[in-house]
Amino acid sequence: MYYGRDDVEELSVQSGQYGSIRWLENVPNKLHFIQGLEDFYQKPFMDYTTTEQKEFSVIGISVRTSNQNGQSKKDISELWVKFMGGNLMEKIPDKASNDLFCIYTEYETDHTGPYTTILGCKVASLKNIPAGFIGKIIPAARYNRIISKGPLPGCVLNTWREVWESNIERAYGADFDVYGEKAQNPEHGEVETFVSVK
Repeated sequence: MYYGRDDVEELSVQSGQYGSIRWLENVPNKLHFIQGLEDFYQKPFMDYTTTEQKEFSVIGISVRTSNQNGQSKKDISELWVKFMGGNLMEKIPDKASNDLFCIYTEYETDHTGPYTTILGCKVASLKNIPAGFIGKIIPAARYNRIISKGPLPGCVLNTWREVWESNIERAYGADFDVYGEKAQNPEHGEVETFVSVK
């Protein structure tokens, strides 16, 4: 018999986590099952849907960074300050919407190596890239779509920690966060994260 997430949560509630559990008598290989339960409660669980995204273009500002020694936290924070403080969204031409994209791409290896972060907007054309900005085409790809809810930016950072610790078969093409209308309230935000997968 297969026990899914909902089954495990319901059984745990009924049993007071896993104390005196009568239903356990019917579970084969009890030791492995208990160990699996403990792993379940200790490891992050990530809900996602898999989707295909068409090619799109962005214009924004960028930084080359790495997750080593807290470098990305410093570099990406400074990128946000520069973008928001300079009101740079208003300087991006041909915007497809006012959604803000934070894109992670040009991975040298995987999430442990250098990569480029772009902060900007989806655009209809790359013909008019302002000075100081870059334009990039994000190829069509397959993605795991994850929704982060809660205080910003903490809930998004937690999502990425879960991604790094997961066994998702990442493609390391272009990953991105989308800050749309539901991200306007920093205390109760909602952000979409798209992780490119094989």
